Amino acid sequence: MEKKGNIPNATITRLSLYYRRLELLEFDGYRMVSSDKLAWLCQVNPAQVRKDLGYFGEFGVRGVGYDVIDLQVQIKKILAINRDWNLGVVGIGKLGSALLEHENLSVRGFNCVAAFDNSPRKIGNVLTSGLKIRPMQELKQTIRDLEIEIGVITTPASAAQSVANLLLGSHVNAILNFAPTRISVPSCCLVENIDFTVLLDILSYKLHHPSKNQRTRRTDS
Repeated sequence: MEKKGNIPNATITRLSLYYRRLELLEFDGYRMVSSDKLAWLCQVNPAQVRKDLGYFGEFGVRGVGYDVIDLQVQIKKILAINRDWNLGVVGIGKLGSALLEHENLSVRGFNCVAAFDNSPRKIGNVLTSGLKIRPMQELKQTIRDLEIEIGVITTPASAAQSVANLLLGSHVNAILNFAPTRISVPSCCLVENIDFTVLLDILSYKLHHPSKNQRTRRTDS
């Protein structure tokens, strides 16, 4: 199973969505699913489902569909979620604490194994997750000891870049950034920025400029 050229980010996002719908189908007792049904569940075009999967090989049987369990296995391999990943969270405010208590992360193989902060008031406190908040001075050694591969930044914007630099200097080359600012990293590193205000901008735009489906729903209600 090999990639065919560069894979669009939107395809990776949809693969994650397909996987979650397949989980629900398996739970409901489905053994097979057609591209039409999977597309309907994910609100995309059936041709898009086939194109997304086609980047990685041939799946399913023409006229029959996809084996629900087998396709889950294949997508897990593609997304590399068929193994565990260790995460370190930096910035233990309300958002950082909530992430550390998010049970669904560990269910999916993303294990929050360390928490860091620079506040003397927080350092040494034990969270409900069982983790003790460590000082930033221990970040590099802890990353090495616990084999942390993904860093999560939940600090104020003013501290985000310096934290990113510390993570990169500790050979953590994948960062999930919740700070309300963009961080600069070398091209060899990976960053996903989660800015809630941008998502709210998108929602407000869509509310102000409703699609045809939205207008129909408003009329029906």
